[in-house]
Amino acid sequence: MELQELRKKAMSLPLSPGVYLMRDRQRHIIYIGKAKALKNRVSQYFGSHTNHSPKVISMVENVDDFDYILTDSEFEALVLECSLIKQHQPRYNILLKDDKGYHYLKVTSEEWPRITVVRSVQNDKAQYIGPYMSYHTVVSALEQVRRIFGIPDCDRKFPQSIGKGRACLNYHIRLCSGVCTGKISKEEYRENIVEAVKFLKGENNTDLKKLTAEMNEASENLEFERASRIRDRIFAVRKMRENQKVVFSDGGEQDIIAVITQEDKACFEVFNFRSGRLSDREYFIVSQVDDIEQAKRDFLLQYYSLRSDIPQRIALDGDVSDKVLVEQWLTEKAGKKVRIVIPKKGEQFQLVQMCRKNAGEHLAQQSGFVGKEIVALNDLGRMLGLEKTPVYIESYDISNQNGTANVAGMVVFENGKPLKSAYRKFAIKTVAGQDDYASMAEVMERRLNEYEQHKAENSGFGRLPDLILLDGGKGQIHAVDKVLKEKGYTIPLFGMVKDSKHRTRAVTTAEREITIRNNRNVFTLVSTIQEEVHRFAIGYHRQKRKQEAFHSSLTEIDGVGEKRAKALLKYFGSVENIRCADITELKNTPSITEQTAQNIYRYFHS
Repeated sequence: MELQELRKKAMSLPLSPGVYLMRDRQRHIIYIGKAKALKNRVSQYFGSHTNHSPKVISMVENVDDFDYILTDSEFEALVLECSLIKQHQPRYNILLKDDKGYHYLKVTSEEWPRITVVRSVQNDKAQYIGPYMSYHTVVSALEQVRRIFGIPDCDRKFPQSIGKGRACLNYHIRLCSGVCTGKISKEEYRENIVEAVKFLKGENNTDLKKLTAEMNEASENLEFERASRIRDRIFAVRKMRENQKVVFSDGGEQDIIAVITQEDKACFEVFNFRSGRLSDREYFIVSQVDDIEQAKRDFLLQYYSLRSDIPQRIALDGDVSDKVLVEQWLTEKAGKKVRIVIPKKGEQFQLVQMCRKNAGEHLAQQSGFVGKEIVALNDLGRMLGLEKTPVYIESYDISNQNGTANVAGMVVFENGKPLKSAYRKFAIKTVAGQDDYASMAEVMERRLNEYEQHKAENSGFGRLPDLILLDGGKGQIHAVDKVLKEKGYTIPLFGMVKDSKHRTRAVTTAEREITIRNNRNVFTLVSTIQEEVHRFAIGYHRQKRKQEAFHSSLTEIDGVGEKRAKALLKYFGSVENIRCADITELKNTPSITEQTAQNIYRYFHS
């Protein structure tokens, strides 16, 4: 079906809530969405592509027809959309596969119980702790309790193996209580297992004072082996408590979800907190994300449709589409009130930031970049209200001395790092005297003219930035914004302002300043860009002044004007080489006569 026919069909839809299903030429469902008003939402796809993301454009190009299902409310549409996505798995929806599997810690019911990692719950008398989504998490938890409580990890059978054979290395380095040596009783061992299970469940109330008293009592009774084991446990518990900083004070259950994007990919990170401790974590890499708030909504629906353990509180790192409807859906699925919150400060905000940092690291592993740079770019984009992460940033600065040697520098940062091959220098041509605003306007006009000539190359001047940062305030912004509008370009534009000590203070628009000191990642990135563009511009300015000084010294010679001074410098490369040249060599310079050559030689050798 042609695009005009699809639009005509869409315009005939009712203004009612419902679900729409986009199909390709083979009648396969390639996208499912819900709408509060079907006509308005579906017709948007088949209008102008100007405001469409690459993902939507690609999807529309593959649409041959669409179906729709009317519902009585927008919430019913949300529920139906979630169910249909799970059933059909359309290629243009965010899809999460529940293929990671679950892991459990199994505590056997033997006379001498053992703790092991298993993938499923069996119908036996054993005790199971979990489930854990991450295999790494469950293995780490088991290693912790083995270190603290001295639980063996060998395959020996007890009590059959007690007293037979030599103890393993773990016993000698105090990682095992040494059941095989017979130096620990069955009662003490089972007590260790009980404490270990409490620890794994987050119910561990190990009293160090009580353990210290037990150690002293054992020592007084000359039970030195037992006293040594208790001493090792005290040390291990203290160390574990120092390491276990990932807690939140109210001790409840919650999930924290954050997303970091880079170009067409995104990483959703999930932290699961149970009994106030970080009990598990997982992440998902998805592609073709353009609308972050919509993507968060789709992720929540997909993620919790695959899980039965839904906490009462879900903290996100930013706004989400259809928040009220998603909360209602989660509440009905969980059978209890579920709240979605967006922390702005305090302990919860710090946990969200930690979650974002981890998402950035996982995304960096996919792209080969540094996680903190990806997080900084995402935070900068969110802080400035940009529609997408500013992967490609251009920054400009003007440098002159009382209007002389007037130049500008342009630096480029790609993925948070300097891209020096794209740096450019501008010698100001149309501005006389010191006028930074007019100079900045000239530079931007020349830069855009270069883009129009080289845009087919998609590199250097042939690539437009995602963000422009000017070293300056509102005056520079107004001057450049006027040029952008006259040439018909819409590029996010901000200024970088400094404090009285010439340190980066904030980012500014034409109307207001945006403080960046509260976000270390953003502050470091912007400060680095501002320092780099200033260094580059002032370096070119000093080079220009030096050249002008050379010109002025040469033009003092009888018969040498600006053109001949430039010709001499171009031919010899430096004033020093001109000074060392003889008359014959000077005569060989284009436009230099024999008389002028003699004048130059006498000037330097009189």
